[in-house]
Amino acid sequence: MPRRTKLVLAIVLVAVAVAAAFVLHLPSAAQLRDWAAGRGAEALLLFLAAYAVVTVAPVPRTVFNLAAGLLFGDVAGIGVSITATALSGMLGFGLARLLGRDLVTRHLHRKSVRTVNDRLADGGVLAVTSLRLIPVVPFAPLSWCCGILSVRGVPYLAGTVLGSLPGTIAVVVLGDALTGGTPPALLACYAGFALVGALGLIKVVRGAAYDSRTNQPATLSPVRDEVVRAEPGQEMRVFSEE
Repeated sequence: MPRRTKLVLAIVLVAVAVAAAFVLHLPSAAQLRDWAAGRGAEALLLFLAAYAVVTVAPVPRTVFNLAAGLLFGDVAGIGVSITATALSGMLGFGLARLLGRDLVTRHLHRKSVRTVNDRLADGGVLAVTSLRLIPVVPFAPLSWCCGILSVRGVPYLAGTVLGSLPGTIAVVVLGDALTGGTPPALLACYAGFALVGALGLIKVVRGAAYDSRTNQPATLSPVRDEVVRAEPGQEMRVFSEE
């Protein structure tokens, strides 16, 4: 596919996704429960597919997590939610890599672009996990960013699952599915997750800074190797700076 066509298609898809986030009306958890009543295994598969596809757009995942716990119970709800999260993350990642990677590659000579690319790519699982733990970092746009940057697929998927799992469990178990409210315990969990994520990002940045220092080329001055006769039959090498 020509580069210009990819760029136009990527812009259109992003515009559609953002518009969907504002226009799409998500049902409440109680409405989803009423819809799923009597559908059995079909409800689980349809719910999984809807969750995975809809959240490729920048729409909140919370209502789906709340509904999963209400529909399927805590254990099955967590399993369905994290599976759908992984599928959604990979869909967003794959589409962004297919359509937007060329655009970033053209600008890797810019220091700011290269720095962000290197920090996220070199951070691997820890970087993605840390970002997923921070509640204010939107899920879908982060998937897109990882796709267009040099993040590898396996570390990205592992980081997405690990970083999304604590928040998913907290919402399914602690969230008020019927009212959609946010209990204080859930807010406390969010704060804890954000702190852990921030600490992880600090470690990633510090590790990258350390690597950049240790990988600097040597700048020592040339040395002169002198041979000095100390005693008959012995030689002593003296190194001095020029």
